[in-house]
Amino acid sequence: MSRVDNGEVLALVALLRHTEARKSWRAVVNEVRELGALGVLHREHPQTLLDPDPVVALLEAAQRDLRAWSEVARVLTLFDDDFPPQLREVHDVPAVLFARGRLAARGETEQGACIVGSRKASPEALRFAGAVATALVRRGTAVVSGLAEGIDTAAHRAALEAGGRTVAVIGTGIDQVFPAVNKDLQQSIEREGLVLSQFWPGSGPTRSSFPMRNATMSAYGMCTLIVAAGEQSGARIQARQAVAHGRPLILTRSVATSTEWGRELARSAYDVQVIGDVDAAISAIDGVLQRPRRLDDLLADLAK
Repeated sequence: MSRVDNGEVLALVALLRHTEARKSWRAVVNEVRELGALGVLHREHPQTLLDPDPVVALLEAAQRDLRAWSEVARVLTLFDDDFPPQLREVHDVPAVLFARGRLAARGETEQGACIVGSRKASPEALRFAGAVATALVRRGTAVVSGLAEGIDTAAHRAALEAGGRTVAVIGTGIDQVFPAVNKDLQQSIEREGLVLSQFWPGSGPTRSSFPMRNATMSAYGMCTLIVAAGEQSGARIQARQAVAHGRPLILTRSVATSTEWGRELARSAYDVQVIGDVDAAISAIDGVLQRPRRLDDLLADLAK
């Protein structure tokens, strides 16, 4: 059955398109997981005795949306086998994703690390991000970032220049570019890596879209490294999301000492490491990526 003929997929799209004003996507997803998308849609839009069933029109509109969206990107929903499995683990999983580029193998978790930070970073911080990104892709690790100016751009560019894989999680529709200066970079990532968006095609940037993007980026990566950030930096949102998702968080010493939120996280009981140089950052990320393998080895030893 194709996506445009799948009743659950169509119902999910219809719900998201028509309940945003009074209910969050997270609430919709929770209800869908419990009752099924069609069940929730019928409950939200009951048929009266004298009027035609409103669900029929909503499903037809969703079908038109999916056909149009499929012209500009690959559309993934919670019901698809290709949906990134690591995103299913978190409470704020996006119900729909739009993708351009190459997805990870079906059912496999991308072995990637997020590198994020200030849009107005110092030259030293930009070099730091680029050096970590280069070292990671040479190890076969994907670099995940948000395609913003500053640290994000440095990480993406370094990954591409090293011939590695990079994933951009953006805060606009998949067919939009923000900031405009990164148009060529976004197109390069679409060709050589992967660009993901959880927002409807045509959507521009909003105050709420970037925190939502940070939550998805945090969940997508195996860990988050914050290279440089200020007290009000958007990176602090990703730091807190990483902690909420149970993802390891790595802070440079400057972030851990110069911001109140960095100091708070560094002395917390959460999975937070503070590093001082590029080698320490790479070692910390390598350690995170090796954890599943060490756990498998431990379980195998216990089973003997």
